[in-house]
Amino acid sequence: MQQAAIAKHRARRDAGAARKVAGGRSNVRKAPARQAARKALRRSAARFHGRRALATLLALPLGLLGLLTSPLGRKLGWSWLVHPGRRLYRRLTGSAREERGRRDAAIRDEQAAAEDATERAATEDSTDGIGDQVARPAVPVANSTDTTSTSEGEHVSGFQFEEHAAEMEQAAQSYDPENAMEILAMVESLPAAITSVANVMKTLAERSDSEFPLEKEVADGFNDIFGALMSAVAVAEDMGPLFRQAHEQDIARHEDPRNGPEAEKGWNV
Repeated sequence: MQQAAIAKHRARRDAGAARKVAGGRSNVRKAPARQAARKALRRSAARFHGRRALATLLALPLGLLGLLTSPLGRKLGWSWLVHPGRRLYRRLTGSAREERGRRDAAIRDEQAAAEDATERAATEDSTDGIGDQVARPAVPVANSTDTTSTSEGEHVSGFQFEEHAAEMEQAAQSYDPENAMEILAMVESLPAAITSVANVMKTLAERSDSEFPLEKEVADGFNDIFGALMSAVAVAEDMGPLFRQAHEQDIARHEDPRNGPEAEKGWNV
């Protein structure tokens, strides 16, 4: 009875872990489609705001003219003379808003279609890139020569990831940028840097499955870390635009100085 309860608990735990892993892999597969959709939606929003600004410029002269025509239109009962600028602005922005709605709906439909195609492809490849069990060699294989032994008998890998990570941490602590534009360049390179770290975990997952004498759970663990890091890449991609938006005027002084960099220094900021 006790053994049956333990087995039932383990089965329930394993099923929960499998669902969690499957959900993480699904998010990783869908990440490119979601990233493309976010970029397309940002472009759509920028286009809408641009058209709204254009509508303001076009409606402004009519709005000034409306100061004269509106009283006359009320007196004569001609509604088309009342607030012509306001009505033109509403019409133009309404049209732009409808077009944005159609664009956004099409973008979301494309995203859903891309995600469905990705899921179908993953379903056809039932292994999802990770086998259920690592292939074992038929005969014993000698230990790799890439490891060295210490005096205590511990094995030190030739790939010491923690040392490289510690060097990066130390570099961040001692980082002393010359100016904020250098920080901007660093921020805009973050997605590529984090992607490289994520690819380390992806490579370890693939090699754990195909080369190293490890079980499937270990490869799954590396794959989960890869998915988490790729989620961080999506966040890092928003850092560059956020930085530029928050410091738009400061960046403009460097990238588009008025009358040259020396003249811009006259503001002493």
